[in-house]
Amino acid sequence: MKIAIGADHAGFHMKNAVGDQLRERGIEVLDMGTDSEARVDYPDYGAAVGRAVASGEADLGIAVCGSGIGICMAAGKIPGVRSGTVHDATSARLAREHNNANVICFGERLVGPAVAHDIVDSFLDAVFEGGRHTARVAKIDAL
Repeated sequence: MKIAIGADHAGFHMKNAVGDQLRERGIEVLDMGTDSEARVDYPDYGAAVGRAVASGEADLGIAVCGSGIGICMAAGKIPGVRSGTVHDATSARLAREHNNANVICFGERLVGPAVAHDIVDSFLDAVFEGGRHTARVAKIDAL
């Protein structure tokens, strides 16, 4: 499995921690940047993660900014991406199980390291349930 990660300056430290966590799980990481705390624009990094997932270069994506909101909006503009802003392990799990999210986003300013760790594990361990959710996800994809 390969996961694209990306962040702006406000999510830089959390992105690096997520990358370490993924590597510890034996997952290949595609780091889309940023590479420092220097001010950058979150749409560039959300779109980069989204493009990597939509193209098949990565299986899933995780993006981090200050709140998780802006970078999620950017990722979600890429056709083929189903992104969601998550705040805890439950929302991360449900994003995958019910919405078949292929990108999750969260905020370094809102989510602490332990919760972020649980978010990543919950997202990766969850599986799309299909069933009643399949038609709904198809409607999202058709938009």
